[in-house]
This record gives sequence, structure tokens and C-alpha cells, in this order.
Amino acid sequence: MNEWSRVRTASLAGSVALVTGSGRGLGRAIASRLAELGADVAVHDISESAPAQFGEEKSLTGLAERLAAEQGVRTTAVLGDISDEAQVAAMVEATRQALGPVSILVNCAGGDIGAAGGKPDPNGALDISLADTQAIINRNFIGTMLVCRAVLPGMKERQQGSVINFGSLNGHRAVTSEVVYGCMKAAIVHYTRCLAMELRHHGVRVNVVSPGPTMSARFLATRPTDPAMMAAGPDLDRYATPEEIAGVVAFLAGPDSGFVSGQVVRIDGAAGLYPA
Repeated sequence: MNEWSRVRTASLAGSVALVTGSGRGLGRAIASRLAELGADVAVHDISESAPAQFGEEKSLTGLAERLAAEQGVRTTAVLGDISDEAQVAAMVEATRQALGPVSILVNCAGGDIGAAGGKPDPNGALDISLADTQAIINRNFIGTMLVCRAVLPGMKERQQGSVINFGSLNGHRAVTSEVVYGCMKAAIVHYTRCLAMELRHHGVRVNVVSPGPTMSARFLATRPTDPAMMAAGPDLDRYATPEEIAGVVAFLAGPDSGFVSGQVVRIDGAAGLYPA
């Protein structure tokens, strides 16, 4: 068996994964991949109907039931606003009661979504509204921090766990739109490094992935796209697929990355080759 085959078949049986924002998009692909590898999975979204917004699933519970039936693992559906500390505590406790302590945490929930629910407009460094700014901070950096604060003490006590936080290509380069979103993703990258340093003596690994543009249902539905960038093939000058992001997350979640912590993996087909 070659190295790539070995990584793709690494077992996560016995693990309990909580994937935030997994009712749809990248989170849904990640939850599916972890379940395929044998992990019991808690799928999460802010509402039961959120997965239906772009036609991906009828409901969050329906997604959980489908994964359980297809992969033969235990699943549960948990609801909560990740920017609300009490709701985060409740969803982590619901996961523990249904599946056991979380050993894999994927903080995928986030996005460039303003106070009214859509993309902020205007969305530059000087003109974005304060309300949209606060909403993006809460949805991304504060949400990631609150979920980590709820889950990681248990991992630290058990001396075992893998955490994968989500950055973005925009967190590593200057942009003229989605500026606050990019700033929050940069904050998540540094927060991840700090967590990795703090937990390196306790058996808990913390890494971050920073995807480039990816063909999720939301991405395709909410912005202009270039058909030439959707073509599959050897050329890496294209959009990523959700499954390509999920494969990297699964590697970081599993035993083959057992000595990898505090790292940033940019999943962008070399689109962002820059020094830092």
C-alpha cells in the first residue's frame, strides 16, 4: 500500500468528532469524511433547517441519520449559536451525552456574514458598518474561541485530542473587500498557534487549515464564478472541491499527523505563494 492510500484509509474508529457548521458546505463534507473513516460525529448548525438553505440536506437531523445509516457510526445533531457561550456549553454537553467526550474538534462555522445575514455591503476596511464588523468578529474569532474553551479543557485532562480550526486565504494576504473577515481569520491562525504552544505538553494537537475558493453550495449560489475554474483535471488553477478540504482535515484529525501541531495548511493549489 502506498503512502497516499495508507493516509486515506487511516481509521478514526473510537473517536468522537464535533464539527461546527457541518449542516452544509465544507463542514458537511468534513463530517461525511470523518464518519467514513469510522468516527462518531456530532453535526452542528445554528438551526434545524439551515442545511436546506442551499439544497444540501432537508434538515440537520436528517443529515445525522443519513451518515449513521451509510457509515455505520453513531451520530447526533446539535444546535447552537457559537457566539453565545451558554449555547456552546449546551451543544458540547449534548454531544458528550449522546456520543461521549469530544476527541476531534473541527471549528468550521464562520463566514463573511453580516448582522442582517448576508454579505456586508459595503465591505471594505473603512466603510463596513460597526454592526457588520461585530457580527463577523462574533461569527468567526469569538465563536472559535468559545468552542475551544468549552472542549479543550476536557482534552487536556484526558491528555488526548486533535483540533482543526479554519482560517482562509484572505487571512494571509491583503484584500480590499472582506477585510474584517480576513482579519478574523488571521486572528484564528495566531490563536491556533498559541493554543498549540499552551497544550503541547498535554497531548492535544491544534492546527489550522486555510482554504482558497472552494465550490461549496453557498459559494456557488452567492457570488460570480468562473466556469473555467470549475474544471476537474491536473491544472491546479481552479476552485477546490469540498472533498479536497475534507481530506486534509481528516489527515490532521487522525494518527498519521500525530506529531503535527501549531501548523497552518493552505489548501489553495499554490495560488497564495507568499513568504508568511
